[in-house]
Amino acid sequence: MDKLTQLISDIIKLWQSYGLIYLNGMWKTFSLALICTVVGCLIGFLCGILQTIPYAKTDHALKRGFLWLVRAVIRIYVEVFRGTPMILQAVFVYYGLPYFTNNAVHWSSVWLAAFVVVSINTGAYMAETVRGGILSVDAGQTEGAKAIGMTHVKTMLHVILPQALRSIMPQIGNNFIINLKDTAVMFIIGYSEFFATHKAVVGATFLYFPSATIEMIGYLFMTLVSSFLLRWWEKKMDGSASYDLATKDTLAHTSGMTRFPAPSRGAQGRKGR
Repeated sequence: MDKLTQLISDIIKLWQSYGLIYLNGMWKTFSLALICTVVGCLIGFLCGILQTIPYAKTDHALKRGFLWLVRAVIRIYVEVFRGTPMILQAVFVYYGLPYFTNNAVHWSSVWLAAFVVVSINTGAYMAETVRGGILSVDAGQTEGAKAIGMTHVKTMLHVILPQALRSIMPQIGNNFIINLKDTAVMFIIGYSEFFATHKAVVGATFLYFPSATIEMIGYLFMTLVSSFLLRWWEKKMDGSASYDLATKDTLAHTSGMTRFPAPSRGAQGRKGR
């Protein structure tokens, strides 16, 4: 009990002295995770569309070779960034640029390097998610779109992706929550996010466990709030649970497949007039 009291006392003391620094670190973590998740999703959608461009043996050899090369590059990109830790990716990207250019080129800011690393890492995971979401949509949807003259890109943007987005949404949320936590490894290149704040405070106070407790509470708060908002968004995308399908198909209407809401009294009165 004495230790718990001491822990609470140390947490209060740390928050009074470094509370604004902790909050600033939380904001940097949240904003980086959010921006990188959005950009990573765009990369994933682009890769997913490119991977699903169809080609046949009857197509021109140049087209088949180009699409094969595009798929091979995307596959290598996905496997490399899914198969290596983000902390090593950060080291490779941040320190690799000056290494291979003999220190002629450097990153203009640590934030930019962190942004690139987290974005392309997220894109690698989203690429496979988007590809799976696209393939989960019935093939008849694509065939119908092609039958009315739509290109592959238009088919993806207006027919397939709007339907696939609902099944992809949970994974987008998962990637965002993962990024909230995994951005902690950006301290390795000097980015002062939430975990880097913990290291700085501990270096000044030597209160390692109380500071780690504040970090745990902070990360848990961000992930719980994000999970709540993402679930709310998914429900909004689902729409009303009590709607009826309306159709002009006479057979469906007479067979009882559809139900139409009873007209209001005002509508009945106007009809009687």
